Amino acid sequence: MKQSILIVAACALFACCNPQQKQANQQAATISGNPTDTIRPVLITEAAEHDTDDPAIWIHPTDPAQSLIIGTDKDSLGALYVYDLNGKIIEDKVVKGLLRPNNVDIEYGFEMSGQQVDIAVVTERLTNKIRIFSLPDMKPLDKGGIPVFEGEAQRAPMGISLYKNPQDTKMYAMVGRKEGPTNGSYLWQYLLEEGPKGTIKATVVRKFGTWSGKKEIESIAVDDALGYVYYSDEGVGVRKYYAHPDSSHTQLALFASSGFAQDHEGISIYQTDEQTGYIIVSDQQASRFHIFTREGSPANPHEHTLVKTVTLAVIESDGSEVTSQSLNKQFKGGLFVAMSDDKTFHYYAWKDISGGNLKIKEEEALKESFD
Repeated sequence: MKQSILIVAACALFACCNPQQKQANQQAATISGNPTDTIRPVLITEAAEHDTDDPAIWIHPTDPAQSLIIGTDKDSLGALYVYDLNGKIIEDKVVKGLLRPNNVDIEYGFEMSGQQVDIAVVTERLTNKIRIFSLPDMKPLDKGGIPVFEGEAQRAPMGISLYKNPQDTKMYAMVGRKEGPTNGSYLWQYLLEEGPKGTIKATVVRKFGTWSGKKEIESIAVDDALGYVYYSDEGVGVRKYYAHPDSSHTQLALFASSGFAQDHEGISIYQTDEQTGYIIVSDQQASRFHIFTREGSPANPHEHTLVKTVTLAVIESDGSEVTSQSLNKQFKGGLFVAMSDDKTFHYYAWKDISGGNLKIKEEEALKESFD
């Protein structure tokens, strides 16, 4: 008890002596009402070896309960971990020997040799490449990696998100890096196509994206259905552009620009239907997540207003991902996965994050599912 009192007193003293921390605490109380109401995860995964960073969710096509969580272990001797819905590592699917893998994303139905293949794409910072693996077997499709940002002084790739055009089914990778230019070409967009002998190749088709120059751009998310790409300009906010390579390079929105303790990080999109849902943004140092409208306002589809802030049990969460599909009894209405800075990923039920005041996809149908 005495130790707890001392810790609380020390934290209070630090906040009083540190104006920036005090301001962050005041902002937290203003936004979330009571930031001490921490939501606990349904479960926590087994620990990775070094440093977890970013997760992705692969949904099994016929049995959602057999879905997988793919997560990066960000180290010079890193790996791409594969977990089941119980948080257990599936050892025979783990890809080891990656050189500082940073972020990972998943897309479904890549056309290859007349068949459709689901793929996971991860950035490998120390080799200046992206790596591509088939799902669910985690077999390489890239001949050892595809170079990115060729010809640039600063190349180390960090963020990645995949985009599949609903009209022509072409697939693209949006790639960010540790540093870049401030002239509106920070992100590069690559067209992914079938290469020789069962491999995938990538061709640059677009360079876009404003960067403030303050920190870096790591987290990227694409809304395939609505055709938008979002990315976190850390310490500034979330920027929004059209996802199609032939579209305008004009920034459509800058939101989530206030109320964050420090870094804007993981972005994930929960769909309640084709048009509506939520954009969830990690407030990394506060272990909070700010939830914004996906569809914007009736007057402006690019006006993403804050609807809720939640505090989770994660430690300085960097990457995150969400699905609105029901997977099993534990995750009716969806699963939210967040990285925690203790070598783990946390699994949260969307209904717990919703707290009864956010929409859940196909809520009525869920009452009978997984009984």
